[in-house]
Amino acid sequence: MSQGVEERVRVLVEQVIKAKGLELDDVEYVKEGAHWYLRLFIDKDGGVDIDDCSRVSHVVSELLDKSDIIRQSYILEVSSPGLERSLKKTEDFERYRGKLVAVETNKLHRGYQEFSGYLIGLENEEIILEYEGNRMAIPRSIIKKAHLELQLSTTSDA
Repeated sequence: MSQGVEERVRVLVEQVIKAKGLELDDVEYVKEGAHWYLRLFIDKDGGVDIDDCSRVSHVVSELLDKSDIIRQSYILEVSSPGLERSLKKTEDFERYRGKLVAVETNKLHRGYQEFSGYLIGLENEEIILEYEGNRMAIPRSIIKKAHLELQLSTTSDA
């Protein structure tokens, strides 16, 4: 159910968000406890601020009310994708080449379900990671979740 809602919302709001100079990074429709949440993650070069989120929330709320594509009550949240943003679209795997990422698969791959490494890119529907000089190809079809990993600096100015 939630996947269909997510796609319909994406189609409805993506161009409106783009017209405001922003990018719709992700849409999430989930039930947490007794409540449904519709989360829109927006971005732009230099990052988004509270005013961007507020403007998008206002215009999207009106669009959703008029379209009536979500019949039950829900809570709308608009925010930045954050430092550990999800990687889902083909463009994400191109944009974040060289960045440290975490990948979780929905079944064992080479004996593991969790991987971490530097993103080399996407080749033949496989995510290519490099860790300690070794390359790992993970079929995109078995990826449950992929996201940027927060990389803390270990250098000092001493």
